[in-house]
Amino acid sequence: MLEILLNFLRTLTTPERLIHLLSSTLTGWLGYAMLFAIVFSETGLLVGFFLPGDSLMFTVGVVAGAGKLDIVLVNMVLIPAAVIGNGTGYALGRHAGPSIFNRPNSRFFRREHLLRTKSFYEKHGGKTIIFAQFIPIIRTFAPFVAGVAEMRYARFFFFNFFGAIGWIFGLTQLGYWLGSVSIVRQNFEKVIFLIILVSLLPVLRQLIQARRNQ
Repeated sequence: MLEILLNFLRTLTTPERLIHLLSSTLTGWLGYAMLFAIVFSETGLLVGFFLPGDSLMFTVGVVAGAGKLDIVLVNMVLIPAAVIGNGTGYALGRHAGPSIFNRPNSRFFRREHLLRTKSFYEKHGGKTIIFAQFIPIIRTFAPFVAGVAEMRYARFFFFNFFGAIGWIFGLTQLGYWLGSVSIVRQNFEKVIFLIILVSLLPVLRQLIQARRNQ
């Protein structure tokens, strides 16, 4: 089962494999539906954190540059997928919020930590939603936490909308423009690794800073 999952994830981040999948099995609207489902699952369902969001967006751009996908349609499908996915995560958090706030303190839960989170989102929630969109794993849970912290939906939606546009459009266009560059195609796995590393840099920086403060 694990091998099948890893093979599928490898297919999503390898242009030749993805082209073959879209040309043989998931042709036409089925291919776009699959991409919609993947982006929605990563952003809206808490179990989708393992999906390759950044590398997939770049790979999809490369595939579009090769003429196998329509780059305009890609963005028209995937931007709403991210917006709806983030909105779903927010709704789940908002629904779970009251029960979480009313939990008694325990070894792994402190209500004051939740209150600090709520205060943080009231002050910095907007930029958090935008920045989180570009960070793997964090983008899956940030909307949920925003819902738990009872961030106003109108404010959440505004930053969610523009964050999704920046993330989807930025990475697909980057792949679309750079996919035909020979050095990129020859070192595609290294480029994907670099994209993932750059995405994780803010998290690594915060971990290092936290360790220094301790």
